[in-house]
Amino acid sequence: QGILREGLEDIKQFFKAHGSCRLPLSPSLLVKGIVPRDCSYFNSNAVPLKLSFQNVDPLGENIRVIFKCGDDLRQDMLTLQMIRIMNKIWVQEGLDMRMVIFRCFSTGRGRGMVEMIPNAETLRKIQVEHGVTGSFKDRPLADWLQKHNPEEDEYEKAVENFIYSCAGCCVATYVLGICDRHNDNIMLKTTGHMFHIDFGRFLGHAQMFGNIKRDRAPFVFTSDMAYVINGGDNPSSRFHDFVDLCCQAYNLIRKHTHLFLAHLTPCLASQMLSCGIPELSDLEDLKYVYDALRPQDSDADATTYFTRLIESSLGSVATKLNFFIHNLAQMKFTGSDARPTLSFAPRTHTIKTSGRIRDVFLCRHERVFNPSKGYTYVVKVQRESPGEVTFVQRTFEEFQELHNKLRLLFPSSLLPSFPSRFVIGRSRGEAVAERRKEELNGYIWHLIHAAPECDLIYTFFHPLPRDEKAAGTNPTPKAADATWAQPLGKVGGEVKLSISYKNNKLFIMVMHIRGLPPLQDGNDPDPYVKTYLLPDPQKTTKRKTKVARKTCNPTYNEMLVYDGIPRGDLQQRELRLSVLSEEGFWENILLGEVGIRLRDLDLAQEKMGWFALGSRGHGTL
Repeated sequence: QGILREGLEDIKQFFKAHGSCRLPLSPSLLVKGIVPRDCSYFNSNAVPLKLSFQNVDPLGENIRVIFKCGDDLRQDMLTLQMIRIMNKIWVQEGLDMRMVIFRCFSTGRGRGMVEMIPNAETLRKIQVEHGVTGSFKDRPLADWLQKHNPEEDEYEKAVENFIYSCAGCCVATYVLGICDRHNDNIMLKTTGHMFHIDFGRFLGHAQMFGNIKRDRAPFVFTSDMAYVINGGDNPSSRFHDFVDLCCQAYNLIRKHTHLFLAHLTPCLASQMLSCGIPELSDLEDLKYVYDALRPQDSDADATTYFTRLIESSLGSVATKLNFFIHNLAQMKFTGSDARPTLSFAPRTHTIKTSGRIRDVFLCRHERVFNPSKGYTYVVKVQRESPGEVTFVQRTFEEFQELHNKLRLLFPSSLLPSFPSRFVIGRSRGEAVAERRKEELNGYIWHLIHAAPECDLIYTFFHPLPRDEKAAGTNPTPKAADATWAQPLGKVGGEVKLSISYKNNKLFIMVMHIRGLPPLQDGNDPDPYVKTYLLPDPQKTTKRKTKVARKTCNPTYNEMLVYDGIPRGDLQQRELRLSVLSEEGFWENILLGEVGIRLRDLDLAQEKMGWFALGSRGHGTL
């Protein structure tokens, strides 16, 4: 801190002597002074500086940059330029992946400036709001976005931005082999845009622990990201959109493989071979990108390949374990002045800003169905200001988070005892909610009247946007129940197919299924797809996909091929597609099927679309 103050004083003297200067990041950034109170440093190994400059434009905001000393930023510049080229290819093809590409400039050996993106936070800081094990939980990212986008339309827009930018990041980091990915070099904007920073390792040069690669997954795609996309724990049709976006973006870069490499090899990469960058010491390093793009594959094969990469990344426990280890490693850097905050509150409130609380009373509990089924507790808050009464809604988990973070500030002897989380029987039953209501009432009374005053308590009882929106409304359980419970007898759902014919081969790409009904016991099925090409008395044309586990909205992206089918025979054939749930030793359950007369399709070009599943009959596109 002392070194920082001395350096800032030198910069102030520089501006007194010279008046203004242009920042190396861009000639358009003209500054006239430094803002010491907004300057600090990051707790990473190189201790980068966070600097804030006064804008010459009186109407412009301060210009914030990161100055790094000890890192070779030429590699970051190269990586960002490669991502910028990929983004240009996508935009020229009509696909905006909503990428955040920041400026980076090496100003000397082992030093340089990086643009600081406003309103963004690292995944680590978002996850540890839910504790040091937050990287193993699914809700942190969704809760953080909900906190900063309380209105429904704002949140939906943020999720849309997240889906596009996350897909772009997955493709870009895989193609370029960007490694050393952890939750401190992946960031999320309040608008939902995700982006990566710190490209110290790329082209597959992963950090090693002995003989084990630190980056075990093809790219970073974790269950908390999938939770944001799906809107909950279970796969939804929005996950289909995400997979389609990834595969489309990947195939567009593959389509321009030679153009992409032509930009990189002579203009950028070969110039770096003699510059001492370890990641570019051999032409074989450049071959990594060529191999990652798989130019020998068809678009359909590449789609199947990248879908498997998504599944592999999502199923990787190593990524979350890596995040957790990084959380532990960063705990030693946490300053003693760091104060705990509530993950669901956008900002901290105090007695001064909110007004002293005179009394609180937990009025009732209410059944809720969004974002998940459970109970919320309505608390009446009375302040000393005459007539100021507000109502806030908090879940049991939010009460528990408050208690856990109060324990970080005060000894347990100064706090009331908290109701047990564990109950016998169903944890969301009406009786349990009623019992917890009485226990929580006693807990919050002691917080206000007997516990130490604390900003956390005033933040907890300050109305959130959702409280203001919910004022005067009541949930409607019956309507909500009707949307998720369907009897098995009512066959439904749709399957997305791509059907094409070439060189006496019929290609059936089974892409996604949406809206399958749950089984009779209420559980999600284990669906797979089986096809026949009728007439087929000997059943020699059976083809099957893999089995998806416990989902009503599976993704497959698998190609089923029928070889040696003359074009004339197609007019007489019907594709019979069945969706079944695998039941182990028992007979598999038919969930729906569709028959598609191939004579109804013009197979001179690829046909892609959703087909309705029914109990019997012909398919409608």
